[in-house]
Amino acid sequence: MRMRNPKYMNEVIESCPFLIKNAINFEKEYPIHIEIGMGKGNFILNMAKKYPHINFIGIEKYSSVASIAIKKIMELEEELPNLKIIISDIKNLEELLKCKVEVIYLNFSDPWPKKKHAKRRLTSPEFLKLYDKLFKGKARIYMKTDNDDLFSYSLDSLKEHGYEFKKISYDLKDENIDNVLTEYEEKFQNQGIKIKYFEAIK
Repeated sequence: MRMRNPKYMNEVIESCPFLIKNAINFEKEYPIHIEIGMGKGNFILNMAKKYPHINFIGIEKYSSVASIAIKKIMELEEELPNLKIIISDIKNLEELLKCKVEVIYLNFSDPWPKKKHAKRRLTSPEFLKLYDKLFKGKARIYMKTDNDDLFSYSLDSLKEHGYEFKKISYDLKDENIDNVLTEYEEKFQNQGIKIKYFEAIK
């Protein structure tokens, strides 16, 4: 069930100085990494803090959810010139992001478990063809999920699409990688749920 619109939603969105509407304008021309389905923004926010020489864009199609992330970022004491937000479906962003993206993060995407909804999965062939148009140079996709079926499907889908896997993990907690947690990930770890992870390149 979709969450209710926060009372402050419209005000926060309208006053957001880092919301991208028509053009991407970062202060410095660093590599661009995007998170599709940023949720409440913990991951993209902390990535921007941790890696100041990368430009990050958090993409969220639901205004109600995006407004929570925006409010969180606006309340920071520090400014993050390397962080922008887009409120839109990724399907509508081909022209805006074409040949600009170096890394795509897919964190705890909707698994769309029914077979008839497979085309809606963010690792379906339809979406992978779209991503091909967004990448600048080599394509790199990093994915985290708690869903076994989506993970298996994604491995097969990316392999069919020409990707190779630099890393595959069925329990990210046991891996020695520089991991930034999402809201879901923190919740799942506390519940003892294993997080699946891959790094893919084409």
